[in-house]
Order: sequence, then structure tokens, then C-alpha cells
Amino acid sequence: MNGHISRIGVFDSGIGGLTVLKCLLDLVPAREMIYLGDTARLPYGTKSPRTIVRYSLQCGRFLAEKGVDMLVVACNTASAHAVPALREELHIPVVGVVEAGSRAAVETGGRKIGVIGTSSTIQSRAYELTIQGLMPDARIFTKACPLFVPLVEEGWCEDEITAMVARRYLAGLVQEHVDTLLLGCTHYPLIKGVIASVMGEGVTIVDSAYSTAREVRDLVGGEVDGGTAPHVEFYLTDTSPAFVEIGGRFLGGDIVSVIDVDLHV
Repeated sequence: MNGHISRIGVFDSGIGGLTVLKCLLDLVPAREMIYLGDTARLPYGTKSPRTIVRYSLQCGRFLAEKGVDMLVVACNTASAHAVPALREELHIPVVGVVEAGSRAAVETGGRKIGVIGTSSTIQSRAYELTIQGLMPDARIFTKACPLFVPLVEEGWCEDEITAMVARRYLAGLVQEHVDTLLLGCTHYPLIKGVIASVMGEGVTIVDSAYSTAREVRDLVGGEVDGGTAPHVEFYLTDTSPAFVEIGGRFLGGDIVSVIDVDLHV
């Protein structure tokens, strides 16, 4: 598939998907990337499945019009509900964070898998059901960790407050002696070190953002030496200064320009 993939589209309801984009830029260079954040309508997690599918199709169509030949669904909620509809309509490879993260968790060989995410993601049982479909005998323990997102966006990724919150949230998973912990939110990789410290040695941390990028790398035929910096275009349905500031923190570099778009809703 290598020669057929030159432009990769990534969409999320907001900023979190930039961790997926960062991993893509690291693992799949020499590809043009287009990022769409549907910031005017976030969060998707409060919407009905029907609305989530409609929003996702609008995002997918926009990116398809930009000439992408692969779509990465970096939103956990959209990945849980809309991937089949996107594949049916767009007829290009579609990779979702839920499927990729779940497969990576199963591949660790663990049998006691913890999953953490936002309240909406955990309530959807998307990771839980996907993992069970791949490994029916797995024991799965889930925990919503809603405060992690604002802590990350505040920039408190290594702060003692974040560590205190992590210890509170993760205490039950530590007591259950899970052997694998899946980070089911695209914000969470930025506090992976704190989470790993709380969970302790012997627990494999699975980053769904990295797992998604690794799956894309495998689909396009492995890593490619691009020689030049990859070209990235950023589109938002509602631009705010916070996106540029926080987004730069997610990517580890400046976001030079962002284009406002209207998805005709």
C-alpha cells in the first residue's frame, strides 16, 4: 500500500488528536498531513451516536475533498461510533484509535487489562467491547479519569497535583494488579510518565495514539526517510488562541498557521 498513500487526513473533535498527529510525524515521515479539529462542536462525547456519525462523515468528506488517501480518526468517540460509516462512504483506508489501541493492548499478552479514558469513552464501553471481541477471556477493568484532560491542557504534566490525582484515580487498578493499562484518551500520553510511576513496575502502558500511528506506518509500508520536514495543514471549525498555544505543547513545536473552515452544518 506504500505507493498509494501520500496524504493522510487526521480529525478529532478538538486538540487531543494532535498527540496522534505527533506520533504520525515521528513514525510516518515523507507524507503530507492534514489535521481537522471540529472545535466548534466539541465535545463529541455528549452527543447521540447518530449525531456523532453525522459530524464524523462531514469531517471525513472535508478531508476527502482535500485529497487524502487515508483517514485517521483520532477522536475516541468518533472512532467508537463512526468508523464503519466512514469506510463505507469514503472507500479509503480508515484507522481508528479504539481499534488500534485495543489491538495493541491484546498484543502485550496480558490478561488483566485496565482502560482509562474520559467519562464518555468509558461509558460507551468501546474499548471494553473491542478488547473482549479480540480476547474473550481477558479481564477488563475500566476507570474514568476526567480531570486528566484539563490538567494536561493547563500544562501541569509533571506537577505534583497531577500525580496526586493520578494516585486517586488509579488506586483501584493498582489494587486489581492489572498487567496492562491502555490510555484511552489522546490527552493522556502527555502524562504517561506520571501514570506509569503510579502503576508501578511490571505494568505495560499502551498509548493508543502511538498504537494508531504504528498501525498507519504498517499500512503504508514502513518508515520512509523523507529528507525534508513533513508538510502539515491545520483546519479548525472554530479557531482560538488556546489551540495554537496548547497545540504547540502537544506537538513539541510551533503551529504556524491555522485555517478556519465551515463544514456547512
